[in-house]
Amino acid sequence: MLNFNGTLVSDTERLLSVNNRGFKFGDALFETMKIANGKVIFWEDHYFRLMASMRMLRMKIPMDFTLENLEKEILKTIPPETTNTTCRGRLSVFRKDGGLYTPATNEVDFLIEISELKVEKKEAYRIDLFKDFYNYSGLLSTLKTNNKMLSTVASVYAEENDLDNCVLLNERKGVVEVTNGNIFVIKGNTIKTPALTEGCLKGVLRKKIIEIIESNDLFTIEETVISPFEIQKADEVFITNAIVGIQAVTNYRKKTFVTDVSDKLSKSLRILEITGKA
Repeated sequence: MLNFNGTLVSDTERLLSVNNRGFKFGDALFETMKIANGKVIFWEDHYFRLMASMRMLRMKIPMDFTLENLEKEILKTIPPETTNTTCRGRLSVFRKDGGLYTPATNEVDFLIEISELKVEKKEAYRIDLFKDFYNYSGLLSTLKTNNKMLSTVASVYAEENDLDNCVLLNERKGVVEVTNGNIFVIKGNTIKTPALTEGCLKGVLRKKIIEIIESNDLFTIEETVISPFEIQKADEVFITNAIVGIQAVTNYRKKTFVTDVSDKLSKSLRILEITGKA
């Protein structure tokens, strides 16, 4: 089921023109959300990230783009047969058709897609570096835009090399993220994740995991510069995104990791999703 500007339509209906700016210029933002029991998980965080991103890209925010109205639009798009199941939702916002690099207008359209979600975390999860191209640091890299060519090429590379994911590096050869989420590295009682100034996505789950760690007296969290060498020397590594939650990494090159802390954080995350409290 699709929702285009508030109207429910079939997923077989033609909606976008050849002049769609998301298609032609990548002039679009999106939020990928998990929906469970009629609730958009961490909706406020998704909403405020979207609003901040729209302002940064100089998109005109419609008056009815309120927290409550957009949530209603998402929930009304859920197909009746999936009401009691976990779903994946994607809310895309793109400037209206027209113009070349300079848009004809800064007004926007939105599209909501809902599908049933079946997440299976892998017991064995292998990663390695992707070094063909860099994820350049800067504020634009922290936004969830339609420009995902680097993640696409890195994902193809991972598939060709029997990997489950790839670590992306910035122009300074520091660790940024993986193709579909943020990365955390554990050594002793310190958990590190790349700082936003490294160019990583300002992930909703990244924010939530940092909150969970900060509430735990056993660990300290550092948002900092991470070298690929630190992955090799880590005790544990895990990645996060809004759909999977926490995926523990078991192998990096010849290194094998345990998953003890990752498993404990996953339990805390499930409690946070249900109660809203870390």
